[in-house]
Formats: sequence, structure tokens, C-alpha cells
Amino acid sequence: MTENKITEDMTIQEVIEKYPETMMVFSKYNIGCVGCLAASFERVKDIAGVHGTDVKALVKDLNEAVQNK
Repeated sequence: MTENKITEDMTIQEVIEKYPETMMVFSKYNIGCVGCLAASFERVKDIAGVHGTDVKALVKDLNEAVQNK
């Protein structure tokens, strides 16, 4: 079993800086906060709530995007 590299408590900026390939996942969920100021302090779970996205599914997809890294 692989350990999740990305958690719902990480900020969006932290995720993107460590794993730029996750930008496509955020885009898939219509989360356009990738380059905005809020990305520096909003956590993955915060933005999922704002966008009405299932945070567990988002985190799963983010981790799948970086599983070979």
C-alpha cells in the first residue's frame, strides 16, 4: 500500500510547488485557484468545500497523479 504524498491539510500552493503535475487534476475539478493569492493559504479541503467537491476524491486523484514520483 502506498502512502499518500498529498493530504487535505496541505495548501494548494504547497501541492503545486512540490507536484506541478497536479495542476491538471485541479483543472479537472474546475478549481482555478492555482495561481491566485488564496492558493498560498487555502488548504485542499478548504477549496474542495468552496467548490462543492468531494475532498476524498480530489485527494485520491491528486495522489494518483504523483504516485510514480
